[in-house]
Amino acid sequence: MTTISRINVRVYGILLHEGCVLVSDELVQGVRVTKFPGGGLEPGEGTLECLRREVKEEMAEEVLRPRHFYTTDFFQQSAYRPEDQVISIYYTFEVQDPGGVATGVPAPGKGGAPGQQFRWIHLERAQVADMDLPIDRVVMRGLLELSSER
Repeated sequence: MTTISRINVRVYGILLHEGCVLVSDELVQGVRVTKFPGGGLEPGEGTLECLRREVKEEMAEEVLRPRHFYTTDFFQQSAYRPEDQVISIYYTFEVQDPGGVATGVPAPGKGGAPGQQFRWIHLERAQVADMDLPIDRVVMRGLLELSSER
């Protein structure tokens, strides 16, 4: 059994527009994954600061009206660093022109992951399995439950 020696805090954004959610397709340690936009909290940074920085770096957009959506409430060991426990914090947010977010092309920001591209998934056709990371799957399940209630 691996001993957990570090807590890895991640902050992700949920951008909704016209019944769709924005996801990021990117390479993580050489493997293509679909996840929500965002990344790691840096030392001395608050979670909202992290969200704003990540969205600016990856999408070249300013975060508007962030609202907490979900924080990991179960133990999750990192698939990439077995000594890490992952805690992910998710915020919904808006941008000035969501329809203008660049999709299907390399991400416009300068700090994104290698090969990162954004795309919209329509929530009526979305599935939990569309997401590759375990905590993202929990969040997608929550989004799908909310969208079915409307």
